Amino acid sequence: MALEDVDSQRQQSETKADDSVEVDVTDELDFVAYYEQASGRLVVDPEQAKVEFGEFSGLSPPTTRTIRKTLWTDFRKTMHLIIITMSAVIPDFDSGIGIASIFGLAQTYDTTSGVINDLTSNLLKLEHLPSGLGWGGIFWVMLMRRYGRLPVLFWSQLFALAFLIGATLAPNLATFAGIHTTCPQVTGLYVVTDIFPFHLQARKLNIWTSGFVISPFLSPFVFGFLVARVSWRWAYGIGSIYSAIVLFLIAFFMEETMYDRRLISKPPRTSTGLRYRFETLIGVTGYMMAEYRSRWSEVLFASLDVAWRPQFFFVVLFEALVFGFSIGVNTTNVVFMGSPPPVGFGFSQYAVAGAYATPIASFFPIYEVAVLFGEFIGRHVNDFIMNLNIRKNGGFFEAESRLWTCYLAMPLYICGFLTLGAGIQNLSEAALIMGWGIAFVAITLNTVAVYAYCSDCFPRRAGEVSALLNFARSVGGFAVAYFQVPWATKSGALTVFGVEAAQVILLDTLEAPDVF
Repeated sequence: MALEDVDSQRQQSETKADDSVEVDVTDELDFVAYYEQASGRLVVDPEQAKVEFGEFSGLSPPTTRTIRKTLWTDFRKTMHLIIITMSAVIPDFDSGIGIASIFGLAQTYDTTSGVINDLTSNLLKLEHLPSGLGWGGIFWVMLMRRYGRLPVLFWSQLFALAFLIGATLAPNLATFAGIHTTCPQVTGLYVVTDIFPFHLQARKLNIWTSGFVISPFLSPFVFGFLVARVSWRWAYGIGSIYSAIVLFLIAFFMEETMYDRRLISKPPRTSTGLRYRFETLIGVTGYMMAEYRSRWSEVLFASLDVAWRPQFFFVVLFEALVFGFSIGVNTTNVVFMGSPPPVGFGFSQYAVAGAYATPIASFFPIYEVAVLFGEFIGRHVNDFIMNLNIRKNGGFFEAESRLWTCYLAMPLYICGFLTLGAGIQNLSEAALIMGWGIAFVAITLNTVAVYAYCSDCFPRRAGEVSALLNFARSVGGFAVAYFQVPWATKSGALTVFGVEAAQVILLDTLEAPDVF
């Protein structure tokens, strides 16, 4: 990656607005293919690159061709990161509206809260292909590989908005439904790896992953207070307004980030200006480019090509439990907080809504000291480990070094889960809040490390990596809701959360890196 883009030239030019630079690209070497075949082993030091590949780039004019490449400014990149992070909030945010509205929906449609819970949470997440938050990502990635990131994101969000509006206005339960499309939660990794250089990707992933980690708690927190006073339709209506704002930003400010660098020649543009922008947004340009991109035979089996790899399988299993148990906490804590003693705290609806601010607060320094620790790790420790690994390996970067951040996250994970379990079992409000916040700082750190590691191992499979990780965390998480409350009622919450933390630590030991 650093060799292909001639990193020294790029870093000098990124400070200027939309500079164009002449970049030499060799005919003999495909550095992205080399990067992938080496399972994330990246040559960073230019002197080591000469040893590894011999003379390359502009050093051998007869064997090179020159292409013209336009560099994006930092502002354009940041704008895209903000929009894709806001988009990543939508799926779980919309789904979480059902948590806040569950009793109001049951009353309106004359049914039980259990039926509403299955309709608004479990079924939409696991069974509806391609709408489900679990399965859907694999479907969307297939389309993005063929037709581009922008049109797939636009159409998926447009349909999701339409169905959410339909749910808001539904006159009966038969017509109440929603499609909480997971497309933004798999597009983000594509966008980050498309537009940001290797050494900045972990930092940017930290921002993007925070969007979908925090999103399940935003709607129960915000709308819990609202639904206590007005109809649940207001909650779904506000969710529709937020989705419409994000759709507007996608339509008018996002651009196609997919760059077909392997094509020797591209078809000429048939339009320019505003018309070209519109055609790119709705997919006309992507449809015309599809014949030059990956064939359907490759696209259909790309996810399987990643899933069976040992360096991916055990890590994704680890992340499925780490993130999955956190989803279980989100869906079952409302039961513990709302149930009367001795099973739960007996909180009012206002108190339950306020408690859902705990995981949210763990991302903002003004609320908790724990966030300072989490922000420091997320922003600086990943870079420190990367640079240390490069120095230790004489100019080479090993993808496994990303996983060392998991070692730093796991002590926080154990502390958070044990404190949370003890707080629920002993009905300690302080322990509940502290444990919940600490656990989600650890989950965020771990998720960033896993996404960065898998992306480094499979640089051409960013979409498939994101889709499979999203599928694993969804399936692993929403299964927890079925057994966590009965188990905690029988054996105690400390036992439940302790066993869950022990399973995570065991898998962390099995996938431990050995790179230093």
